[in-house]
Amino acid sequence: MIIKKTIFISTLIITTLFSQDLRVDKIEPPNWWEGMKHNNIQLMVYGEGLDSVKIKSGELNITKIHELENNNYLFVDVDLSEAETGDYEITFTKGTADVTINYPIYERVLSSSIHQGFSNEDVIYLLMPDRFANGDETNDFVEGYVDTFQNQYTQARHGGDIAGVISKLDYLKDLGISTIWLTPIVENNTFRSYHGYSATDLYKVDPRLGTHDTYKTLVNKAHDKGIKIIMDHVANHIAIDHPWIKSLPTADWINGTVQNHLNANHHKMVFADPHSDSATIKHVQEGWFVDYMPDLNHKNKFLANYIIQNTLWWIESTGVDGIREDTYPYCDQLFMAKWAEVIMNEYPTFNIVGEVWTGNPAFLSTYQAGNKFREVDSNLPAITDFGLRDALADYLRGNKSLYNIYTTLASDFLYADVNQLVTFVDNHDVGRAMFYADSDVEKLKIAFHLLFTTRGIPQIFYGTEIGMKENEDHGTLRKNFPGGFPNDARNAFSPDGRTEYENDIFNYFKKMLMLRKEYPALSMGKLIHFPPYNDVYVYFKILDNEIILNVINAGDNDVEIDVREYSEIINGRVELINLYNLQKYNLNVNSTLIISNNKAVMFLIK
Repeated sequence: MIIKKTIFISTLIITTLFSQDLRVDKIEPPNWWEGMKHNNIQLMVYGEGLDSVKIKSGELNITKIHELENNNYLFVDVDLSEAETGDYEITFTKGTADVTINYPIYERVLSSSIHQGFSNEDVIYLLMPDRFANGDETNDFVEGYVDTFQNQYTQARHGGDIAGVISKLDYLKDLGISTIWLTPIVENNTFRSYHGYSATDLYKVDPRLGTHDTYKTLVNKAHDKGIKIIMDHVANHIAIDHPWIKSLPTADWINGTVQNHLNANHHKMVFADPHSDSATIKHVQEGWFVDYMPDLNHKNKFLANYIIQNTLWWIESTGVDGIREDTYPYCDQLFMAKWAEVIMNEYPTFNIVGEVWTGNPAFLSTYQAGNKFREVDSNLPAITDFGLRDALADYLRGNKSLYNIYTTLASDFLYADVNQLVTFVDNHDVGRAMFYADSDVEKLKIAFHLLFTTRGIPQIFYGTEIGMKENEDHGTLRKNFPGGFPNDARNAFSPDGRTEYENDIFNYFKKMLMLRKEYPALSMGKLIHFPPYNDVYVYFKILDNEIILNVINAGDNDVEIDVREYSEIINGRVELINLYNLQKYNLNVNSTLIISNNKAVMFLIK
């Protein structure tokens, strides 16, 4: 039962120095929940004349009030350890003026279907809502929201939204997707806003994408279909058009100023480098990613609290299962370690993957929790595997052979947990896989065979499953999914609307994802591999009694493989089943397999 609390028991008074207008515009977070482990929260109050005020808090236990030099803001510490579910009134008084704000404490939704995390049993589908599907044309234009790039098609908003994602859940379920990662859905009321990484309100869904309720509906409907949701989160920066920039809560709320700030460098090895220079580290952590994305100062205690609470609020209010943390190395590393620790303590079944864009496993591995080569444990369970991605992209380009992929995987001893690496061939920031493959479908299939059968958590970029081929320009590679928008000439979400080429690739992806579910060794099994020879790569995935042999022939000629060379692993088994076409082989009759050129195959050994 919800009880309204109106009895003013505790009153904290700040001596009134002078009288002026008092206004309270909003409080963040806008609510909290009973029974949270994180039950000491800090309210950020926005308004005018917020200095020298009296606060009547009813039964809310206010422990401290922090006045700032900028009296448009006020921070209020509240202890909710004894608070019950209900509506609480907070009254701000200054002179003869007073403002009463209702502050709700909600009952938590406790269910095994929320905050599930993600693992190597899953396959992640990355999509950009604005470019995926338009499910609600009424929000294509919203009064007060503008984008000066709207006349440049590749940089403009195209009208895709959360409702569009909801409408395609069955498509994704049919493909075999178990987890969806949407690029940020928070308000981006700024130029070139379609991608979502330039927040102007960290507590609001961009109305051109939908509402908070729409997002919750997506999470609930996805969960009903056995699909998890990953929220894209940005702690590093905001948009130059964020209201904070016009009136900073504190002088050190951001790193530097709009007029004078450091520019970020990209030396992500600095945190593990024992010889690293402090000035270089400062440029990484405090430099602005770009001039129109102000860098947040995580050393500011109020901002640090704000970001942690904001993250917890989104997780609790929506039921999402994981977070993808954008531009992780550019954040203050001590703060991010605390941020991740708080989240994982509150949600032990949750998962967080940090975007760390470096292809060198020696440096990449140091960002993962449990690494022995960093003084500070990141507490970050998962990281993006740009090392394997770079190796796969080099293979697709023809720059390097399969041996480079082998040596990349041989570096796995550097990682605390290789099963918590999010693996991928392409994403929203790099050229599409088919672009690098130069339209070679068989080469693309080899790359994704590797992705789906090696260690880690595979991620697919929307449209790659139908062979989209675009260059490396961000606005171009993030093209619309055919059939997701009004007046599209065809619907590639349907087999009838896809070309023969698209159906070939789609059916291949669907088959691979089905096999991953049917044979757990492919997703969770131990990897045993052999150095590639003559463009032939042989590896096994083994889980309990399940043994699967993978053979990749990236050469121009057919090859023969004598399975007896792997007798120690096969351990007396005599039957092989080709999992692509179910053809059976008896090793007592013939132990030689013929593998066609430019093909990847796998065999269940029984």
